Amino acid sequence: MTASISIGTDGTGNPVLVDVEELLATRLLVQGNSGSGKSHLLRRLLEESAPLVQQVVIDPEGDFVTLADEYGHVVIDAGDYAERDIVRMAMRIREHRASVVLSLESLELEAQMKCAATFLSTLFDAPRDHWYPALVVVDEAQMFAPVAAGDVSDEARRLSLAAMTNLMCRGRKRGLAGVIATQRLAKLAKNVAAEASNFLMGRTFLDIDMARAADLLGMERRQAEQIRDLERGRFLALGPAICRRPVAVRIGAVKTSTRGGTHKLMPPPTTAGEEFQELLFAPAQDDTPPPPPRPEPAPVPAETVLQQLAAAPLAKPEAPQLDFGESEPVTVAVLEDMVADLGEALPAASALYQDFGIRCRMKGLKAAPLDLPAFRKRFAMALAGMADADDPRWADALRVGQGLAEDMLAPFLLIARAAMQGLPCPDDHALARAYGTSSPGRVRRLIDYMERQGVIVARTDFSGKRSIGVPGLGLSTAAAEG
Repeated sequence: MTASISIGTDGTGNPVLVDVEELLATRLLVQGNSGSGKSHLLRRLLEESAPLVQQVVIDPEGDFVTLADEYGHVVIDAGDYAERDIVRMAMRIREHRASVVLSLESLELEAQMKCAATFLSTLFDAPRDHWYPALVVVDEAQMFAPVAAGDVSDEARRLSLAAMTNLMCRGRKRGLAGVIATQRLAKLAKNVAAEASNFLMGRTFLDIDMARAADLLGMERRQAEQIRDLERGRFLALGPAICRRPVAVRIGAVKTSTRGGTHKLMPPPTTAGEEFQELLFAPAQDDTPPPPPRPEPAPVPAETVLQQLAAAPLAKPEAPQLDFGESEPVTVAVLEDMVADLGEALPAASALYQDFGIRCRMKGLKAAPLDLPAFRKRFAMALAGMADADDPRWADALRVGQGLAEDMLAPFLLIARAAMQGLPCPDDHALARAYGTSSPGRVRRLIDYMERQGVIVARTDFSGKRSIGVPGLGLSTAAAEG
């Protein structure tokens, strides 16, 4: 079996080949205006490489779900599942090497960005034993790695941009090869685009996009005009996985298509204007009732999708053998060591989880004993001095705090532990460190928020000392300087 695939032909009719092994190491950037054939190119690349490598498609418009019919991809409709289900599926995808299409079309833009960020981050944070090679194709990448936040929140942009940056900058060592496609290079974050070494540039009309495309292809600015003249389905290709000099390629045929197909010309009905007027302005009671809406298909249960991932046609790797008998004491010791080694700034959860896995292997475990969601909870406990999850003293505090957001759990548990042990109220510095911030203002807003939720009650005496009560425990911290 060769590792090269054909994506089309050059001007003389010779096939243009893509070395898939080289592509895994060097990544790919595709640009093309709407109607240039960009999605057709991605479909050709996916169809040709399907027998060679695992594929993960981030599909904001649902264009690639038809790959399931011909090539056995598992389709995940993100709108049907909660975040925890998406995390579980992403972990199983890496474990079982299943090719999947994550369809985001039923979500709004901000929800698409957050879902894609969660999904990509979980792929990125997979245990080392599951670092198998995979093509990760992201269509409309300018949505997930935008230059500016636009109509979405800064938080959504930050999460999505971080996940895309990890994919393109650090994904190679984890077996993840980013293939990103965009309509506008000028709208795509430069640190994401700059990590690709292979390029397929289609038709574009704006000067700023032509200039960036010419720079990436190593062409002079005056040569950029030819990008404007490219026909639909023609791209300029360059890169170590394709060719060493720019070459024009006509993309070949594909076996599958979008669910809606392509739009063709359809002449309007030949009806006189008077007849149209009668049809449009007829009294409502004369209108025939509209046909009943087609019933929406029932969402596929998450467990069913997980079973499909486990039964994917690609070979299932042998599951790592974990030392479960000794894992809990090691987990507690590793978490306590990590908290002791922390500086003032709290690293991102993905970096902490990677450090956790390395420390566990250094202690003799064959793999990390916690998945990412469980690690976040246990690390929050460790920050509050509750590293041992089996200690029954912490059960009530965890119960009271279970409704809080994940990033608020650590500062709440710090307060709860102080209340349970009659210790002075944690100061702003300690709460800020547990919350992952250095801003006193954010700490004050955090306390106000938890108080509005009824989880805590803060009091400040005339001397300026603060104490915080936890109604769910019936206890309060001792007063201390805030």
